[in-house]
Amino acid sequence: MKRVVITGMGVISPVGNSVQTFWESLKTGACGIDFIRAFNTDDLSVKVAAEVKDFDPLAYEINAPTARKADLFTLYAMAAAKQAMDQSRPNAEPERLGVYIGSGIGGIHTFIAECKKFQDRGPNRVSPLFIPTMIANMASGNVAIAHNAQGPCLPIVTACATSTHAIGEAFLAIRHGYADAVITGGAEAAITPLAVGGFNNSRALSRSNNPFRASIPFDVEREGFVMGEGAGIIVLEEYERAVRRGAKIYAEITGYGNTCDAFHYTAPKPDGSAAARAMHLALKSSDYNQKDRLYINAHGTGTPLNDPTETAAIKTAIGEEAARQALISSTKSMTGHMLGAAGAVEVIATALALEHGIVPPTIGLETPDPLCDLDYVPNIARQANITIGLSNSLGFGGHNASVALRKHKQL
Repeated sequence: MKRVVITGMGVISPVGNSVQTFWESLKTGACGIDFIRAFNTDDLSVKVAAEVKDFDPLAYEINAPTARKADLFTLYAMAAAKQAMDQSRPNAEPERLGVYIGSGIGGIHTFIAECKKFQDRGPNRVSPLFIPTMIANMASGNVAIAHNAQGPCLPIVTACATSTHAIGEAFLAIRHGYADAVITGGAEAAITPLAVGGFNNSRALSRSNNPFRASIPFDVEREGFVMGEGAGIIVLEEYERAVRRGAKIYAEITGYGNTCDAFHYTAPKPDGSAAARAMHLALKSSDYNQKDRLYINAHGTGTPLNDPTETAAIKTAIGEEAARQALISSTKSMTGHMLGAAGAVEVIATALALEHGIVPPTIGLETPDPLCDLDYVPNIARQANITIGLSNSLGFGGHNASVALRKHKQL
C-alpha cells in the first residue's frame, strides 16, 4: 500500500484566513469567539459565535460572478483550496487528481433566502440556481472545476465528523492507487438565526454572554459548544511522488478509523466504545507504540456529554497509563465548533503541532471536570517532541472518525 503525505494546506477560520495566521493564533491562545455581528440577536438567547472576519473571495482569485452567486460555504472552500494548491502544486494529471470536500449542512444561507423569496413572492421567483447553489456537494464541484480535477470526487456528509471522514477516505483513495493527489477537507457557513435557533433549542449551544467563557471544553462550568464557520483544505499526495518532485511535506497520514455508535442520533454512546475503536484503528495502522509521544486534538466540544465520553474513549483506546502520558487539547476553545469544517482545520493544527513541536492549548480551562482528568494542555501552548498525532471527530448520528499523522523529517 502507498504512503500518503500532506503537501499543501489552506485555512479560512475565525482565528485567521491563512495557515500562518491560524497557527500563530493557536500558539498564542487567541480566542476567535465574539458577539455575533452578522444579524440581530435580540430574539435569541445565544449571543456569541466564532465568525470568520475580513473575508474577501476576490482575494483568492474567485471570479466576481461566482463570488456573487455561490453560497458562502462554497466560497470558503474555494479560498482554502486555492491556498492549499498554491502551496502544493501537485502537477497531477487531471484524471489522477481527486476532490473529497464535505459540508455538514451545506448552503443554508441560500436555502433561507430562497425560502423567504418563495413565501413572499411565490414559486416563480425562486432562483434557477437555488438547488445547485444549496446542495452540499457544490464545494467539491466548484473546487474540482477551479483546479481541473477530473479524478474521484466524493463529498461526504457526516455532521461534525464530515471533514475528518473526507480526509480519511482521501487517504484510502491514494493508499490503494485510485488517485495520485486529492484536495480534501470541509467547509461550513451556518451561523444564521435559523441554525442558531435549532442548535440552541436542542440544548447543544453555550448561552454564555462572555466570549472567553463560552467555549470551555473539559471545564466543569461548560454548557455547550459555540458555532463556528470556515474551511480547512489539505492536499494529500502519494509519498514517493512528492519526494521525487521535491515537495515540502508537512506530515504523513498513517491511519484512519471510521466507526458508528449505532446508539442515538445526537447523544454519544456513554461508554465511548465505538469512538475508542476508531482511535484504536487509526493508531494501529500507524504502528503506535510506547516509545511514541502522542498528541490528541480532541473533538472537545464543551458539551456536558461529549467531554467525559471522549475522555473515557481515549483511556479505552490506548489504556489508562498511556492516556495520562498523552498531550490532549481542544482547539475548539479558540475556533468554536466549525461543524463540517472542524475536523479538517484540526488535522491541520495536528500537522503543524508535529512539524513545530508545539501543542496548542485548551484555553478557558480553569476548573477541570473530575470526569475529565487527563492532560488537556490548559491555557498555554506547550513545547513537546511529539512523534504522532491523532485528530478526533464525533458527529451527530453516532459518526466517529479519527485520523493519525506522523511527524515527517524532510530529506
